[in-house]
Amino acid sequence: MLDGFKKFILRGNVVDMAVGVVIGAAFASVVNGLTKAFLNPLIKLVAGGEKFTTLQFTIHGTQFPIDDFINSCISFILIAAAVYFLVVLPVNALVARMNKGEKPPDPTTKKCPECLSEIPIDARRCSHCTQPVMGRAA
Repeated sequence: MLDGFKKFILRGNVVDMAVGVVIGAAFASVVNGLTKAFLNPLIKLVAGGEKFTTLQFTIHGTQFPIDDFINSCISFILIAAAVYFLVVLPVNALVARMNKGEKPPDPTTKKCPECLSEIPIDARRCSHCTQPVMGRAA
């Protein structure tokens, strides 16, 4: 029962959904707070001391505020990095460790030594070039 649950949880779809929920809910408010409290003042200093919340440019009388866009970009990068390092890497390591003991399935085809086409492993003659081939050792 628990083995089936473990396989269900470690499937890619469930992990992807969990990552989406984490991006949308948990890290967003923390990263937005970090951006507003610490990174905005740094950007304000780089921008020449002007107030960062009024950073904008004007084209034909229309104002384009870029402060929210910069905040969103910084927040996205921080959230994506946190999710990658705290969720994706550990889950990938766990899945790799679980699949470590599994051996690949036995091959069902082999290459013809003459024409290099794929033929069934037990074939004695190539169906493409009709050359005789040895048993399983080709």
